[in-house]
Amino acid sequence: MKNYFEYEGYIGSVEFSAEDRVFFGKIHGINDLVTFEGASVNELESAFKDAIIDYLKTCKELGKKPNKTYKGSFNVRVSEKLHQDSALLAKKKGVNLNELVKASLSYMVQHEELLDKETLYA
Repeated sequence: MKNYFEYEGYIGSVEFSAEDRVFFGKIHGINDLVTFEGASVNELESAFKDAIIDYLKTCKELGKKPNKTYKGSFNVRVSEKLHQDSALLAKKKGVNLNELVKASLSYMVQHEELLDKETLYA
């Protein structure tokens, strides 16, 4: 089950407000907060696509880059045991821990079909 939309390389979250009786979401991976909503899933998906088209058009008019900038570095918190096992594996393979993490992330991005919540917490 997926709870997001994809369009033109962008991802939009899908949520529901029981109080307001409306579906809503936001576009991820961009520099601004852009939300969308609809009374049905079809309306929500249409609003998502329209929001992306409008956002990209606005960015172009303003001469602004739409995509969020990522530095290429971030902190990862793992258990002591996983840290130790990973460091030892990296050593055995003749790479540093950073290279092992990069290879692992690259593999998962290329094989996203293997990744689900059950796999993450196994």
